[in-house]
Amino acid sequence: MAASTDIARTSQLLEASLDPRQNKQAEAAIVQEETKPGFSLTLLQIVASNALPATVRLASALYFKNFIKRNWVDEDGNYKLPQDEVAAIKRELIGLMVSVPPNLQSQLGEAISVIADSDFWQRWDTLVADLISRLTADNATVNNGVLRVAHSIFKRWRPLFRSDELFTEINHVLSQFSAPFLTLMENTDRVVSSSQNNPAALKDAFTTLNLIVKLFYDLSCQDLPPVFEDNIAAISNLLHKYLTYDNPTLCTDDESESGILEYVRAGIFEALILYVQKYEDVFGPQVNQFIQTSWSFLMNIGLETKYDILVSRALQFLTAVAGTSHGDEFNSEQVMVSVVEKVVLPNLTLRESDVELFEDEPIEFIRRDLEGSDNDTRRRATTNFLRALMSRFEALVTGTAKKYVDAGLAAGDWKSKDTAVYLFSAIAAKGTATAAQGVLSVNPNVDVLDFFQKNIAADLQGDAAHPILKVDAIKYIYVFRSQLSPDLWRAAFPLLVSNLANPNYVIHTYAAIAVERALFMTDNNKQPIIAKADVVGASKDLLTHLFTLITKNSAPEKIQENEFLMKCVMRVLIFIREGVVPITDIVLTNFVNITKVIRHNPSNPRFQYYLFEGIGALIRFAGPSQSAKLEQGLYEPFAAILQEDVVEFIPYVFQLFAALLEANPSGQLTDYYKSLLGVIIMPSVWESRGNVPALVRLLTAMIPRDVQGIVANSQVEPILGIFQKLVSSKANEIYSFELIECIIANVPVEALQAYFITIVQLMLTRLSGSKTEVFQQRFIAFYHFISARQDKGLGADFFINVTDQIQGDVFKPIYLTIILPETQKLPRPTDRKTAVVSFTKTLADSQAFVDRYPKGWNLTTQRLLELLVNPPVPPAADDIIPDQDVDEVGFGVGFTQLNTCKKAPRDPFPEIKDVKAWVGLYLKDANTRSGGRIVNLVQERLAPDVKAALAGYLR
Repeated sequence: MAASTDIARTSQLLEASLDPRQNKQAEAAIVQEETKPGFSLTLLQIVASNALPATVRLASALYFKNFIKRNWVDEDGNYKLPQDEVAAIKRELIGLMVSVPPNLQSQLGEAISVIADSDFWQRWDTLVADLISRLTADNATVNNGVLRVAHSIFKRWRPLFRSDELFTEINHVLSQFSAPFLTLMENTDRVVSSSQNNPAALKDAFTTLNLIVKLFYDLSCQDLPPVFEDNIAAISNLLHKYLTYDNPTLCTDDESESGILEYVRAGIFEALILYVQKYEDVFGPQVNQFIQTSWSFLMNIGLETKYDILVSRALQFLTAVAGTSHGDEFNSEQVMVSVVEKVVLPNLTLRESDVELFEDEPIEFIRRDLEGSDNDTRRRATTNFLRALMSRFEALVTGTAKKYVDAGLAAGDWKSKDTAVYLFSAIAAKGTATAAQGVLSVNPNVDVLDFFQKNIAADLQGDAAHPILKVDAIKYIYVFRSQLSPDLWRAAFPLLVSNLANPNYVIHTYAAIAVERALFMTDNNKQPIIAKADVVGASKDLLTHLFTLITKNSAPEKIQENEFLMKCVMRVLIFIREGVVPITDIVLTNFVNITKVIRHNPSNPRFQYYLFEGIGALIRFAGPSQSAKLEQGLYEPFAAILQEDVVEFIPYVFQLFAALLEANPSGQLTDYYKSLLGVIIMPSVWESRGNVPALVRLLTAMIPRDVQGIVANSQVEPILGIFQKLVSSKANEIYSFELIECIIANVPVEALQAYFITIVQLMLTRLSGSKTEVFQQRFIAFYHFISARQDKGLGADFFINVTDQIQGDVFKPIYLTIILPETQKLPRPTDRKTAVVSFTKTLADSQAFVDRYPKGWNLTTQRLLELLVNPPVPPAADDIIPDQDVDEVGFGVGFTQLNTCKKAPRDPFPEIKDVKAWVGLYLKDANTRSGGRIVNLVQERLAPDVKAALAGYLR
């Protein structure tokens, strides 16, 4: 283990890192300590030490977790730490975790989860036995530590797809863990019973129970464990007991904070939902007792927010039940009236706490209220339950609910109307709403447009309506946007825009959300439903107003709080396209000012993403005519981001630099870019994985613009060094090919002559050692890229000559087993078109295929004809910017693609319009050039059917 001097020094540095006045220096010093052997074990000893302050121990646990995330394995799964350190960590970690307080346990648990990702179970097959050996009959602290470790590992199974490997791992766990797990379940139940009058012991036992319920879900998430199936009645009785269990000492006084009792019950409901959805055949006989309990529970539970998670889970359980044969119980008017009156209406009605949220934390209100972002709100869960019932009993649910909608509208107060509108929306929409189009199909028993005109439209205009009813009106348009006719949209759009001026935060934000989606929508002919001229005319005022709302409060965290406003800015720019040119100054100034402020404290990745997509749209549409202005305005903030190492922004900046360069019509590299090139070919810049795709994007934009300078300044070799680093890594292999193809396409062959053998050797090493499907495809495309470029002094014979110098005649097996059989599978049309050119030129011009590989000539012809059956047509460069669903964007992993700056797929042979005609012409021309050689080879080498097929092209 670590020396005591290391422990003292590291703990002092960790303590200093918590002090804002010295944290920068302390963090830099800790990074130096990281390089010492056994650093991770020093951190663990600090976590273990009761003599050190709790804050330092927590800082050490956090640092350990992050250190393990960065340094456990490389992307190929090999350990980055010495073997003895790896073994020591595994030996110490479990024992430490079960003995430290819960806040440290959760950090160590995450570290264990990271280790398990790469090592469990083959490289850590003692783990389960180690955990089981530590379980006790009644020591909650130790048991909870063990269960936290187990949950941190087994929860990884929840989102995974079924595979043999996954089931081998699960069976390995179940074979050892399931019997002790059931014993612990029984023991914990006994401890609860004997601790009725001991609040501390009861709370500990419930913490254990909470973890047991989570693990019950983990162990069941992929398949029903046989031991659970054998004991399903006993397990169900236990779960039912704790669904109805109550003890005043477990209840919190706080109305908003859920306690351990709520969490245990919510976890039980989650497990019940899984069992109803996946294992109804086994679990079916147990379901009725839970339906009755859920029902009476929902009728009697209070409206306090601390019960929200529980009410949501109970409703989700009944939603799952409604889809099974047990749902038939709801099929009567009497039951449905009771459902709507006693469960639906109370949980759809806004409470005092919701109105407070609307007023005091508007952004939180919006996030909870928006589609999909509030699974734990009562309204969302109630709506889903109602829709599940509607999918089975449409007429009954609609008829019953309509009466309550009418009553709510007639009541005359805003709260009743709000509930009525929400209830109507819940029964009017069918299926799930999509991010792009909102609700796509509606209940035929109601009239969505008539309801809008009679009950909603008036609230959109004027200031008489209550703010929440105004939000309801905007949200109604937003949700049912696909159902509105173009005429209705033309009337509604100016009203939405006018609501951007409303001082109420929720109202103007919802207006921005609805405006953004309206501008995104198109009709059946892919034309926007809003007239472009109208938006271009109003764009200056519209954008100025949006920027004013964004920058109202100048603190960095407040500016980037509301991503919905920035998304609307981005959408306006994408919509008006070149219409931005006259207002470039205004837009550029605002973007620059916002970027300068938030770079000091980036806190909202969604806002940042929309900001940089917006800048990308500005560059794309204003760049060709205003490139000097944009470069001048953006250099300073972008340079500051690189200098200050704002890691969240750097990958965006590199992409935007590439877009700026490509938008500049001069086609030259300015001095600024030349100095930037010197920076970005330094190895250190490529260390961060998130930078790689953006750097390759920038480098491939720079190379064609200053080939002579790159050669003259001896920069070819460092760039090839980058290729070497990328090609050896599975994570970056795709970018290595983008880079090398750009180099070969632009740099004169003479300047690369000395490197070709190494370039191909690196590829062949990967191909024989650790190839992936993607690598193989890109290698085949690379071969065709070389083979098709005889005009550059390359070609098939050139490639064969290079491979011969690596290993004599190694080309033959590569061509026969990889290139020929797999070319047809190339996914990109541009690569398949290049392959047609490559095969054609091989037949026409290769000497090696005439002399050395006579059979290869015949096989190449067959593969060429197969490609021509369905001739590849590279896509025309469309100008549509796809919409990116931010929930699917991987924030935090480093690189996020900007769609406004995406490189369009380039046709490598734009001069070849008709591939089939070109093949015939090229072969005929080659035949003339070679004095009839092609026709002779056809006669000598091809089978009659292949001859006949080829003849069609040669006529």
